Amino acid sequence: MNNRKKIYMLIFSVFIGLLVGSVVITVAGFDPIKYYKVMLETTFSRPKFFARTLVDSVPFVIGGIGVALAFKTGAFNIGAEGQFIIGSLVAAYFGYFLKLPPVIHPIVCILLAAIAGMIWGGLAGWIKSKFGVHEVITTIMLNWIALYFSNLVVMFGSFYDREAQASKMIQESASIKIFQSLKTSSNSFVKEFFSADINFGIILMFILAFLVYYLLNKTTKGYELKAVGLNPKAAEFGGINVNKNLILSMGLSGTLCAVAGAVKVLGFAGTVSRLSVMEGNGFNAMSVALLANSHPIGSIFAGFFFSILRRGGFRVQQLMGVPYEIVQIIIGLIVLFISMPLFIKIISKKIKKVGGNR
Repeated sequence: MNNRKKIYMLIFSVFIGLLVGSVVITVAGFDPIKYYKVMLETTFSRPKFFARTLVDSVPFVIGGIGVALAFKTGAFNIGAEGQFIIGSLVAAYFGYFLKLPPVIHPIVCILLAAIAGMIWGGLAGWIKSKFGVHEVITTIMLNWIALYFSNLVVMFGSFYDREAQASKMIQESASIKIFQSLKTSSNSFVKEFFSADINFGIILMFILAFLVYYLLNKTTKGYELKAVGLNPKAAEFGGINVNKNLILSMGLSGTLCAVAGAVKVLGFAGTVSRLSVMEGNGFNAMSVALLANSHPIGSIFAGFFFSILRRGGFRVQQLMGVPYEIVQIIIGLIVLFISMPLFIKIISKKIKKVGGNR
């Protein structure tokens, strides 16, 4: 399937998902046209709404790029959630305790989060290469370890804010917010747009998308990573170290997912909550990667689209009383329809293989 057909298939899957979602909305007793209208107005009716949607999309996009990188190289990174948690925790911890100048402080926090994410993701790849345990199992377990480890650190000593049930806020020097002076601009459009916590994460999102695209498509290492994903046995026969590239793939994926968590904390959240359940940031990143067909640049558009759906879902709940779960159903339907062609392709291959063995 060429790229144009893939794009058409993705657009068709989104359309079918929204169409079936309309049926769900109607069955729930609400007007689907009004539902989608309010959802669009939540992003496009005012500059600050658009800016807020853009800011909220950044962690989804960066995490989606990370998951897409793993998918491209044949690794199924279910651990994006845990890597996101670890990145958030490291950024919040060092954002609060370190005493560094404004520009250097957030750079150090992001780099430390990236290192932690690389270790967390690479560990799953190493376990698979060393002991043959599938990365799906190890990353799921690492998700829970990350959650409980985060809670342990958040509640430790002076880092814990008992009233907020979360960590203390990061220092101002660790923030990656930019153009803050424009919040008081005399131009109403500029004033509104930059009131939405515009931060360096937006720029970083584009940089990382193009770097990963360049890595996968323009470098020898990218060729090796994709070759391992397409056919590990053929790659090994061609002299490529499959285990080494698997560890690298999972490590890089974990790095990006952890950076996504760090950007969320340093860009607008400012803190890490004590979690009773997983927030779903990593799983949203997986949805973004699927919608983008594991394309780093496509993840930018897919992440923004998911941000429209999520923010719109909250707004519709406030104005119309529509349960937020409906937008989760719509997202699930879209991912389902996107996955169906791949599912059908896998099943057809299995059928042909069974038929050929007879």
